[in-house]
Amino acid sequence: MITLTLLVRLEAKPEMEAEVESLFRGGLPAVQEEPTTIAWFAIRLGPSTIGIFDAFPEGTGRQAHLAGRVAGTLEAKVADFFAQPPIIEMVGVLTAEFPG
Repeated sequence: MITLTLLVRLEAKPEMEAEVESLFRGGLPAVQEEPTTIAWFAIRLGPSTIGIFDAFPEGTGRQAHLAGRVAGTLEAKVADFFAQPPIIEMVGVLTAEFPG
């Protein structure tokens, strides 16, 4: 059951949009290795704005994700790729529906 999510908003620096997209596409295998990350979406919100939405069954899974490889890679690239630090919102789930 999904009870918690993260909603992250990132603004790419001008001319860095392709690198940011590549960074997220390359991060998928690392997220797939996280057993408590139930869902992970990297989404385009605008020409230079990327969002991440991920879902977890409980708080320890969310904290593990925030300390994981993708988060570490993002942190290392903030100054190079992003116009500002990411906006990270910790969100609770009221209700959800997933296949299966």
